[in-house]
Amino acid sequence: MKYIMGAALALGLSTGGAMAGSHLEDVTVQLKWVTQAQFAGYFVAKDKGFYEEEGLNVTIKPGGPDIAPEQVIAGGGADVITTWMAAGLAARERGVPLVNIAQPFKTGGLQVNCLKENGISSTDDFVGKTMGVWFFGNEYPFYAWMASLGIETDGADDNGVTVIKQAFSADPLIQGQADCISTMTYNEYRQILQAGIGEDELVTFNYLQEGFGMLEDGLYVLEENLSDEAFKDKMVRFVRASMKGWKYAEENQEEAAQIVIDNDETGAQTLDHQVYMMGEIAKLTAGSNGALDPADYEQTVQTLLKAVSPDNPAITAAPSGAWTHDITDAALN
Repeated sequence: MKYIMGAALALGLSTGGAMAGSHLEDVTVQLKWVTQAQFAGYFVAKDKGFYEEEGLNVTIKPGGPDIAPEQVIAGGGADVITTWMAAGLAARERGVPLVNIAQPFKTGGLQVNCLKENGISSTDDFVGKTMGVWFFGNEYPFYAWMASLGIETDGADDNGVTVIKQAFSADPLIQGQADCISTMTYNEYRQILQAGIGEDELVTFNYLQEGFGMLEDGLYVLEENLSDEAFKDKMVRFVRASMKGWKYAEENQEEAAQIVIDNDETGAQTLDHQVYMMGEIAKLTAGSNGALDPADYEQTVQTLLKAVSPDNPAITAAPSGAWTHDITDAALN
């Protein structure tokens, strides 16, 4: 993989150098969440000039709690978005024909953390407990997991859990509002530890290890745009430069964290946390050259099809045409 990436990056430099002096083509990318190391590869690619070397002028738009990337791209506000595959496939089934063109994240960081003191040591102890769950498309692996365990999610009987809608923080566990909460390895988990709760006081369930993993933070475009050869060429160059940014970030984590801080217009992020986050994110991007693994895609689809949410299923049938290797084949080989 290193040899392939090295050759690809060398190609990117040789072709991109000629482009840098000519007219730069605009590309707008909408992030799934706020400026943080979760998206370091894109900020690094922009800061280090990798996009410019590919003849691109890239605008990176931060996300937030009130921003749905799928809606942004559907409305013409972005050329490419980062989002979790659950949200991407759900949007596709609902009329926004998104296609995954690259997958920088090889594995996911979604997990559940529970307090041992609340009588939880295994999944057998979930019944009767209160579970904090993220929604907006992030709830699907939870419902699939509970369905596999035969646990109801309405809290109405002796074989169920009570679900509360969790904000994107660890507060429900820290403040005693929930027995278990959703966390990301690179963010909320550390918040729990910083609140004074030790690792030995926690039980951790990783969705991938439980068999209900979903692909996170892929790159998606509208299917109709892939019929435009000029657009495809821009995406090839965008993916090539982005993956160069991701590999640079993996190998230069403190520098990447500082670049994220420099691009955080809100001033909300701290270097200490971004260095920690970058270290954890590097574990998730390691092993990926940007090309989607079809087996990982199938696991995501099967997880979503098992999700029991009658009022809001992610998908009701296996999708067709939801991903392509065309862009990464051209960008990385």
